Amino acid sequence: MSTQFDADEGTRQRILRLIIERGPITSAELAQILVLTAAAVRRHLSQLEYDGEIVEFRGASSRPARRGRPSRRYVATEQGQAAFGDSYGDVATQALDFIADSLGEAGIRSFVDERVSGLEERYRPTVEAAGANLEMRVDALARVLTQDGYAASVRRGPRGLTLQLCQGHCPIQEIATAYPVLCEAETQAFHRLLDVHVQRLATLAGGEHVCTLTIPLVSRIRGTSTRARGQS
Repeated sequence: MSTQFDADEGTRQRILRLIIERGPITSAELAQILVLTAAAVRRHLSQLEYDGEIVEFRGASSRPARRGRPSRRYVATEQGQAAFGDSYGDVATQALDFIADSLGEAGIRSFVDERVSGLEERYRPTVEAAGANLEMRVDALARVLTQDGYAASVRRGPRGLTLQLCQGHCPIQEIATAYPVLCEAETQAFHRLLDVHVQRLATLAGGEHVCTLTIPLVSRIRGTSTRARGQS
């Protein structure tokens, strides 16, 4: 009995992890990824929904509409995110509160700049090793973000004109909720790492189900073409 319970719990956690990383996602997509029956996936989804760790996504889909009844798509709740918990979030927030009280906005900015500088220093070798191709650079950035616990993935935007760098989990979500400047600084760091304009569309700290950064491919192509013409 215990062995079956452990197996079910392990599968449920894998499903929750996938929902965090790839949501909004359907039961059929989960079944295909995990090589499980649709019925088995639905059973786990029902339990996760009952436990308050996932909800049905009510937003518009960027995927082409299909005939018939639309499939239910799921995203993780704040409680679901906490299952992959960050137990020191409250302590870190208190530390930043102390910095703000003692040193003001300049103290917070110094802390954020130092954090982002370290992040860039760690990520840059991996991104640079990917070469000049923007898609490969974004993929490389997603890999190192995932290693740091951000559950990052890359998706094509509408009409294939953009890439979307999605972070399904944020280890500093609680802190970033109190200090959004962390998200702003991270966005600028990604701009410098990728050497291309980026735009933050949504954040977990702002109440969305995923952090989403959009990266236009067209501007990169045009920029490259412009430089090429200038050198000819």
